[in-house]
Amino acid sequence: MLDIADELNRWAEEGRDFAVATVVSVGGSAPRGPGAALAVDSGGTAVGSVSGGCVEGAVYDLCVQALQDGHTVLERFGYSDEDAFAVGLTCGGVIEVLVTPVRADAPDRAVYAAALAAAARGEAAAVARVVRGPVELLGRMLLVRPDNSSDTCRGSLGGRPELDRTAVGEARALLAAGRTGTLELSEDGARCPGGVTLLVESSVPPPRMIVFGAVDFATALVRVGKFLGYHVTVCDARPVFATRVRFPDADDIVVDWPHRYLRRTVTDDRTVLCVLTHDAKFDVPLLEAALRMPMAFVGAMGSRRTHEDRERRLREVGLGERELARLRSPIGLDLGARTPEETALSIAAEIVAAREGGTGAPLTGSRTPIHRDGGGRGTGAVAAREAA
Repeated sequence: MLDIADELNRWAEEGRDFAVATVVSVGGSAPRGPGAALAVDSGGTAVGSVSGGCVEGAVYDLCVQALQDGHTVLERFGYSDEDAFAVGLTCGGVIEVLVTPVRADAPDRAVYAAALAAAARGEAAAVARVVRGPVELLGRMLLVRPDNSSDTCRGSLGGRPELDRTAVGEARALLAAGRTGTLELSEDGARCPGGVTLLVESSVPPPRMIVFGAVDFATALVRVGKFLGYHVTVCDARPVFATRVRFPDADDIVVDWPHRYLRRTVTDDRTVLCVLTHDAKFDVPLLEAALRMPMAFVGAMGSRRTHEDRERRLREVGLGERELARLRSPIGLDLGARTPEETALSIAAEIVAAREGGTGAPLTGSRTPIHRDGGGRGTGAVAAREAA
């Protein structure tokens, strides 16, 4: 649901009634993971997707029905269903979808509104909803914020304090990791199967992409980075090149020496660094710092000769083989790219493959799974993205 928070927040602010269909669990080959959502308002307008095209029509009808009768339902679509082909799920997967009406008379309407507003503002927040359990609890939700927030929790999973307390703790663990996943609790809050199943959706500020080097290739890479959902910063020590005119799509433009800026800015294990300067006086001090910091991806542009010289210089300043093994250089997958746009695509493809555990090989003739369960984002401390 939080993946379409911008539009749903606008609907909530306008006082519209709507129903939200959220993917709860997936099995086999399914194009969208838990948390993916489709919503329909009272006028029939739809936003989002639960399956990349499969079963959308049937889920739309469920949303319309939920708006009419006010009932929350959990529906399963799968290859073992007799009508699987009729509704469009021909990919061989199984998905479970929770459909919840968010009408003016809904008990959790205010909690939904607060959650959507927080996600739309880019604030850290998690939503825990009952997706399996006693019928009176189905769809009940909690909004959970970080511990340092002034508004740490709203809502209830049905007036059970112990269940609420445990759910808040587990949701915060997923939120801290930026994960979406399911967990099973007993109705008294114990961590065990057989009681209620919660879907916890996390909304966190977008990960950072820092592009060092205000070159033509960087212009294209900034656009691709924004398309992939990154908060993109361009950094270059040359003020004549690091300008808003050259990088209108960048979130931030910084004029500073790359290594100096890296040491003073905030990064984490989701941050992506793309070093496009291919100049030793910039690259070496920057990469010396970057390869000793927690980063999701550190890549550097340059020829193979440049890469060999860069590695030699990095060894001379004290980097070991383990640190050098983190460096992706020359950056990008082998697409035969020539233009800045093609090169940006090859870099983005390597970033996604590294994050999701992909090989970068063609799917044609491959026997590897098309849709990896969890991918490089992994499973969190509370079984992120596991199937219920």
